[in-house]
Amino acid sequence: MTFSLTPEAAGPRLAVARRTLERLRQVPELAPRYRDRPDLRTLDDVAALPPLLKDDLNLALAHLRPRAEHGATWLFQSGGSTGAPKLGHAPTGFYMSHVHAHWQPLDREDVFVNAWGAGRMWGAHFLAAALADLSGCQVIAVGSVTKDEYAEWLAFFTARRVTAIGGTPSVLRLWFAHARAAGLQLPDLRKVLWLGEAWQPQLEEDMAAVAPAARRWGMFGSTETWVVGTNTPGCPADLFHVLPDQLVHVGEDQLLDFTTLDPEMLNPVLRYRTGDAGRLEDCPCGRPGPAMRVLGRRDSVVQVRGLGLHVDELIARVEREPGVSRAQVVITETGGRAARVDVLLLTAPGADADAERLRKELLAETFTLSTAFQHDPENFRVRPVAELISNDRTGKTAHLVVREGR
Repeated sequence: MTFSLTPEAAGPRLAVARRTLERLRQVPELAPRYRDRPDLRTLDDVAALPPLLKDDLNLALAHLRPRAEHGATWLFQSGGSTGAPKLGHAPTGFYMSHVHAHWQPLDREDVFVNAWGAGRMWGAHFLAAALADLSGCQVIAVGSVTKDEYAEWLAFFTARRVTAIGGTPSVLRLWFAHARAAGLQLPDLRKVLWLGEAWQPQLEEDMAAVAPAARRWGMFGSTETWVVGTNTPGCPADLFHVLPDQLVHVGEDQLLDFTTLDPEMLNPVLRYRTGDAGRLEDCPCGRPGPAMRVLGRRDSVVQVRGLGLHVDELIARVEREPGVSRAQVVITETGGRAARVDVLLLTAPGADADAERLRKELLAETFTLSTAFQHDPENFRVRPVAELISNDRTGKTAHLVVREGR
């Protein structure tokens, strides 16, 4: 099983993929790879296409400059790396009517806290707001808060009898951990919506203590693909039911790629790889059809406090510094959350590197770092070292080291 849809189910929808192929053929840098390809009449034709990567999609978007048929065209940042933000486009509504038709975690009786960060070209806050609008519920939009504000907000949530909250798992852990530490309860909370990173099992323990009636409801997607699949409390946290206007393909090394079958999609998503690996299998919830099991990332983008950090790009930027021969990123986690990020510098013999200047420049240039550490910049450090961290068994020195804090 390599496609989320059968040939019979996919056939009538492949007209959208054919249109996307024609759009990609209009991009001068991409036209040669698509010129002699068939017109996508079958799933085998789709599988034979070369995968579309993030840089390819950026080229396509820059050339095509898509515009929504109705309403505004929203531009959102995708991924976190050094350099300019990578963009995804969406019309007003963010395709959430298609999601709501198949997945309805909220209803009119809910009081929903939208805890995804708003602004700064983030998409999830507005996407969740569109879902809430379709659900007809009450909404409390809080976005990010400082550590001194949690107790007051949690008391307000209790007073307002909040029934649902949504955010990235990293953000949700902060809310539940603060509530548990303060001995606060959210007795009316029944639904926890999440999107943006993998579910964190540590959340279950805090949820059980703070809101024992709460259950998780997940979405999977990216700013390029938008929501690909969803799950319910009856599904494993890493298993998602693919929406009918999304086509998921399992390629080599279990790498997933995504093709939009939604005629309203602005991004030309055709065998687009996000770097996630996975497989298709049945879900124990009993819902028919294959679901997508997400096995994790297979590229160099890692999650730092709910945001993607492109390690290879960061390393390349640092190693361009005069005197720096090699660099390494070390993420120190506490309870599964990034507490500190260190960039280690191995300098050439007799050379010096201005670590503090470089630290300030990286914070200013790198979206993920500046946002993730805006309240505690001291937890992002750049340090010259005598040697980088290596694997004692293999002798290899990886670009990225993740370790548990002490």
